[in-house]
Amino acid sequence: MDATREDIESLFEMQRIDLEIKRLTKQLDELPQRNIIMAVREKKTAIAAQQEKVAELKRTTSRKLARIDDEDASLAKKEAGVQAAIDAAHGDFRNVEARTKELAGIVCRRATIAEERAGVAAELQKVVDIEDQITLALDEIAVKEQQAIDSFQKQGGDLKLAIAKLEAQRGQMETKLDPDLARTYDRIVARSGGVAIGVLDGTRCGVCRVPIDGGRLIDLRSQAPLGVCPSCKRLLVIA
Repeated sequence: MDATREDIESLFEMQRIDLEIKRLTKQLDELPQRNIIMAVREKKTAIAAQQEKVAELKRTTSRKLARIDDEDASLAKKEAGVQAAIDAAHGDFRNVEARTKELAGIVCRRATIAEERAGVAAELQKVVDIEDQITLALDEIAVKEQQAIDSFQKQGGDLKLAIAKLEAQRGQMETKLDPDLARTYDRIVARSGGVAIGVLDGTRCGVCRVPIDGGRLIDLRSQAPLGVCPSCKRLLVIA
């Protein structure tokens, strides 16, 4: 395969750059902050769902408390009216007696309502306390998430910048190569996972280390200075 010394140097430099890009990309993908952010967001989603359930419970309990207060307010108004009627009876014993019984019933009901209200108010307070705990938990998670994001952006940003510089260098190296040779190299890189070129080491491929028999070795040497390993199909520099 026709190739100049400069071509071969460019290929090895491109391979060095490609392997470094691959290493940095792997490092970027494996940054621990990424898993922390994902875990925090999953937890935040779960807590937010719990928060909505608590909010609905709070609305239900608040409506129940409001109904009790409305009933008590109505009874208080009725109680005042009955008491006024008693005060205005002026010796009407039967009327006073009937009104007194009615008043006693209202007072009894208001006492029952007061107990119910105390229970519902206590229930509502528990819900409010849970709601406050959830809000605090979400605030703490938000801080942890932001810290992880900031750290990821800093460390990840440095890695991305390094990768971008390497990609620019690679582009410059590629322009020095014959387009067909560059395409051949890229195809081998895509197939082999990174290492596309090596050196013939005696009778072995310098990359896959498979021995090359006599006939194939003669054919390979005839391709000097650049051939293709008959086993792994990588480019081989032939002295």
